[in-house]
Amino acid sequence: MQAMMLAAGMGKRLKDLTQDNTKCMLKVHGKTLIERALDILVDAGVSKMIMVIGYRGENVRELLGNSYREMPIQYIENPIYNETNNIYSLWLARNEMCEEDTLLLESDLIFESSMVTGMLEDPRPNLAAVAPFKSWMDGTVVCLDEDDNIVRFLGKDAFRFKEVDEYFKTVNIYKFSKEFSQKSYVPFLDAYCTALGHNEYYEQVLKVVTFLDNTDLQGYRIKKEKWYEIDDVQDLNNAEAIFAEADQKLPLFNKRYGGYWRFPSLIDFCYLVNPYFPPRRLLDEMECYFQELIADYPSGQGINRLLASKMFGVSADQILVGNGAAEIIKGLMELQTGTVGFICPTFVEYMERVAPEQRKVFIPKNKNFTYTVDELIAFSADLDTLVLINPDNPSGQMIPKNEVLRLAQWFNDNNKQLILDESFVDFSDESEENSCISRAIIEQFPDLIIVKSISKSYGVPGIRLGVVVSANGAKMKEIQKKLSIWNINSFGEFFLQIIGKYEKEYARACTLIIAERNRFFKELSQIPFIRVIPSQANYFLCEVTNTYTARELTERLLVEKDLYIKDNTGKLGFENGQYVRIAIRNKKDNNKLVKMLKKL
Repeated sequence: MQAMMLAAGMGKRLKDLTQDNTKCMLKVHGKTLIERALDILVDAGVSKMIMVIGYRGENVRELLGNSYREMPIQYIENPIYNETNNIYSLWLARNEMCEEDTLLLESDLIFESSMVTGMLEDPRPNLAAVAPFKSWMDGTVVCLDEDDNIVRFLGKDAFRFKEVDEYFKTVNIYKFSKEFSQKSYVPFLDAYCTALGHNEYYEQVLKVVTFLDNTDLQGYRIKKEKWYEIDDVQDLNNAEAIFAEADQKLPLFNKRYGGYWRFPSLIDFCYLVNPYFPPRRLLDEMECYFQELIADYPSGQGINRLLASKMFGVSADQILVGNGAAEIIKGLMELQTGTVGFICPTFVEYMERVAPEQRKVFIPKNKNFTYTVDELIAFSADLDTLVLINPDNPSGQMIPKNEVLRLAQWFNDNNKQLILDESFVDFSDESEENSCISRAIIEQFPDLIIVKSISKSYGVPGIRLGVVVSANGAKMKEIQKKLSIWNINSFGEFFLQIIGKYEKEYARACTLIIAERNRFFKELSQIPFIRVIPSQANYFLCEVTNTYTARELTERLLVEKDLYIKDNTGKLGFENGQYVRIAIRNKKDNNKLVKMLKKL
């Protein structure tokens, strides 16, 4: 088996990165794509490499020479690489292709060795590596029958997004037998180039072959193997995260803060959402009006306040809508002028928005990080403002509503401000009774300011919605000045418009997550090296008691199984222990995590 790589193109979409080099010379963690590929091919026993080079081909020759780890390399020059596409590069190598069974690869791929060894060991003579189509993919797709025969090649013009569940993306690694090249592919390649010229792609020939000829070209399904096609700088960034070494992967993912749809194998136990909401019907309703929503401007704050007031049962002048709770937190905390108290460990977004000299910290002196209202009152004696997250993040601890109201009364009597974050209150036991967002309560305590993340509670973090509620008109006007007139997009506005129709489904979703939290707690409690702290939120704070550090456990789960939990190393309040936070997902995902923890 020989290998053939097409590496003549200019890689214009990579801009500066390919100004002086072809794409196969790109480095991922210090090693070029071509060296990575050649190491895999040599280890797999491939006899030789045929490289079609063009743009900056001299750099490839200089790097590799005429052999790599004793595997011979034959070069074929494409002198008109800037006028042709890859069909011409393959046509130049057509004779060599007919001499031996061939593994055909493109030069912009990074992939795991198991993909190549699996294809070589597969007894089927002619294979195209294919993977289920995902949102980050682009390019040629195929359809397979029940026997994995490729029945259709589809280019961009024939692609239909409504049919993506039936599509497989070509990974651009092919195994062709000598007979297939001689009798099917190369004759059609010659004919195609003669009829239509050299400014096409070689997949077009495969499309014709599968349509006209009774070939045995089949799909080799990629399931868990990692691969990435690098066409631009974003692709390179994603590839660096996927193919990072064990000690590099966690820092790279920590820097992303989201966008994990680009990594479909990743199960995110780090960021906190509702796994049981929104329901399919709500998504269908939003999809139905997608074109109108993307084409029209959203309303300004006035209309969004009206929609949010209907959702939360307060008047429109008592509520503001933010681009996620994060926008509200930023605006709210930038207005704080006095001393602000924080219960640590905590969600750092609040603390980082005030100056260090303004901060005062209370750390509970018990292993579950619980605290009472009396302790908070004593702590708040010389504060101007207290930030209370209830249930707390990351501990999941919660003060009952009647005690929160007692605390609000004390702050009101002492002319102090209480900022109450209720982002996770809907997941608490008897959740419908625990929220303080009501007209009667906020009017009773005008210095009470309540923040709530809709993104987290309702499972729509991509829409970015949060609210702040208060009966203090002057403070609400100050916060509003921090927000832009169009801070909410049309999808967020439409969500606020229709959410009232789904109140029963939402209540049921919260009931489901409470039940799953109880089950998941029992499962996690069986792991001998972690101590699970009871929670009233949609996550658990866990102390790693032995065997691993928090970072070691987080790294192993991510590197070995693409399970991403939150390492709390370095967070204020955790100096005397090792802690991780684990989000509560659906039963299937939670069981995967438990299974891996038991294995560890």
